[in-house]
Amino acid sequence: MKRLRILIDGVSLDVPPGTTVAAAMVEAGRLVVHRSTRLGHPRGMFCGMGVCFACLLSINGRPDVRACLTEVKEGMVVETQQS
Repeated sequence: MKRLRILIDGVSLDVPPGTTVAAAMVEAGRLVVHRSTRLGHPRGMFCGMGVCFACLLSINGRPDVRACLTEVKEGMVVETQQS
């Protein structure tokens, strides 16, 4: 099966097509999605179905994208963010 290559915080990762960004991050052991603005505490994914907005990331330069609802695409650049 063909795999798609994405970058998560500068680290290359190959994932199967149809995978969400959230699932790709979990597969890679990346459980911290962003850090809180005030104290910088690590935040992870919570609901996994687009309800809570806990999985906000910057994807291809666009901030505040929900990782659990976004399917990976070849060459996608994912960056954790302060929120």
